Amino acid sequence: MPRDIPVGNGRLLINFDRRYQMRDFYFPHVGKENHSNGHPFRFGVWCEGRFAWVHSDDWVRNLKYLDDALVTQVELTHPTWELRLECNDCVDFHEAVYLKQVRVVNLSDRDRELRLFFSHDFHISESEIGDTAYFRPEDRSLVHYKGDRYFFINCCTEDKCGLDQYACGVKEVGGNEGTWRDAEDGVLSGNPIAQGSVDSACAVHVQVPAMGSRSVKYWIAAGMSYEEVKGINRTVLRKTPQEMITRTLNYWRLWVSRTNRIFGDLPVDVVKLFKRSLMILRTHVDDGGAIIAGTDSDIAQFGRDTYCYCWMRDGALVAYALDLAGYFVPATRFYDFCRQVLTHEGYFLHKYNADGSAGSSWHPWVSEMPNYLPIQEDETALVLWALWKHFERYCDVEALKPLYRPLIIRAAEFLWQYRDEKTGLPRPSYDLWEERRGVLSFTTGAVYGGLMAAANFAQAFGESELAEKYQQAASEIRTGTDNYLWRPEANRFARRLDLKSDDDVEVDLTVDASLYGLSYFGLYPPDDPRIVAMMQAVEQRLWVRTPVGGVARYENDSYQRLRSDDLERVPGNPWFICTLWLAQWRIALAQNRDDLHPALEILEWTAAHALPSGALSEQLNPDTGEPVSVCPLTWSHAAYVTVVLEYIEKLATFD
Repeated sequence: MPRDIPVGNGRLLINFDRRYQMRDFYFPHVGKENHSNGHPFRFGVWCEGRFAWVHSDDWVRNLKYLDDALVTQVELTHPTWELRLECNDCVDFHEAVYLKQVRVVNLSDRDRELRLFFSHDFHISESEIGDTAYFRPEDRSLVHYKGDRYFFINCCTEDKCGLDQYACGVKEVGGNEGTWRDAEDGVLSGNPIAQGSVDSACAVHVQVPAMGSRSVKYWIAAGMSYEEVKGINRTVLRKTPQEMITRTLNYWRLWVSRTNRIFGDLPVDVVKLFKRSLMILRTHVDDGGAIIAGTDSDIAQFGRDTYCYCWMRDGALVAYALDLAGYFVPATRFYDFCRQVLTHEGYFLHKYNADGSAGSSWHPWVSEMPNYLPIQEDETALVLWALWKHFERYCDVEALKPLYRPLIIRAAEFLWQYRDEKTGLPRPSYDLWEERRGVLSFTTGAVYGGLMAAANFAQAFGESELAEKYQQAASEIRTGTDNYLWRPEANRFARRLDLKSDDDVEVDLTVDASLYGLSYFGLYPPDDPRIVAMMQAVEQRLWVRTPVGGVARYENDSYQRLRSDDLERVPGNPWFICTLWLAQWRIALAQNRDDLHPALEILEWTAAHALPSGALSEQLNPDTGEPVSVCPLTWSHAAYVTVVLEYIEKLATFD
């Protein structure tokens, strides 16, 4: 189920699903650890002897954000009960505390008592083993803890603070579902402590006048010790929850004000999604610099793993988008993270956790091929490419100085030597889709871009011989691409070559949207006849011919495929990034305003297929347009931000 409304601050990230259940609770890093492990934290209401969780079908839900802020604007209406809940959720921009404000609106003509219930299904440090939950009578709050992970839960109404009801209990053991079941009669047991596989529930009571409203505040502080979370709780009480929500609202509106620019003829919905995309990207940038691909934990059901990792390819493209938009600080932190995790040999591993440790991988270290490495070489190359774009824009010499030798030159030396002597092309590695290995067109384009970036850096730092060395390698890659990857018999580039021997070359001519990498990173100009022929093939053969539309990754793509009965019309699920690549190419080719119309149509298509909150998934259902796979996906949002900025930059040249 998609995560419609993430809120976070670089240390604490909270995700809600489309039924408004809190499903992911990440701390102390974005993407690590998930203390809910995907299990729902429930929110329910007792009213006049009746009870309903807000994720049930009894409620009409509208999940959005307040304009220009990472503060939610959620409206829940129960028509039968004549009740509306107006909710705002945020993570404080500074403290590691999640805050919820609920305005309870009584639409009936009689005074009523309402009881709001909150359940907490913690799996601290991603395991239910050895947790403790207990009630603190001195401030009528709940605490969950294990080891050095603590969570402090409290509530306030307009006239009092502290919980009116509580219960701690056992879950997932002996048939016990959890204390959330205890809430459904409107009365909690009051059990003060539980250990092992535990959860908790609490309630706050509020008297709401006829046709009137009352406000309830609820929060969860996260920390590494009891004293830390107790201190955060004191801060919330001293400043008041309302003040902390307001200051967070003001912070994000100030943050997004950097995007105030001339958007030309872009529609309001396109601009609104641009701003929302930037804020969603920021929630997925850890304070330590890692940029996480996606934090929707539901993807774990397919292979017991998630997208909660920093892929350097995704990270580089997100950092590039942030740089284009003027947000150079999170981008700079990412490049320093790259410096810290780059191997001594000069390449990046498959992916990384937010704390810098190696992420899980399915690329084997065993191979019969000489000089084999289980890597995706485009990841190493794209960091250099994006870093040069950063330096071109900001010329921050002092920030780049500590990166020059340990990151830029070390990675460039690897790219220089990890090439085939005969062809000049990069040696085989895994593709950007992480599915096949060989000499890849996308990787070749990325390595060319990375080597040219390294040459530019070397020239800028006065090392002309190094610059010539990297330029020569890039030139040899260009020649190798001309001679081997371009296939005149098919009038397009090969997606992949498998160089089995000098006389045995397997050519993969599958039309793949990622072939655009041959142009985007500088290897060929966008109007090169070969690029034009290739991109026309992408548009003709990968466009999904259903009312949904969009571009598939490649012909007969089986990943998360929902349709296999008509591959001519549906070669695969439509992907946002692949569709946006087509827009980028159209923008690059444009000679006048009219030439930009196809790109504008794709931006409008993207905005139309975002969730109401603005979240963009990885893929779409080709028949319904519903999100498929992870949502939100940072790569999708980065591609959208990049295309918007490239569009308005090109549009300005026609004024």
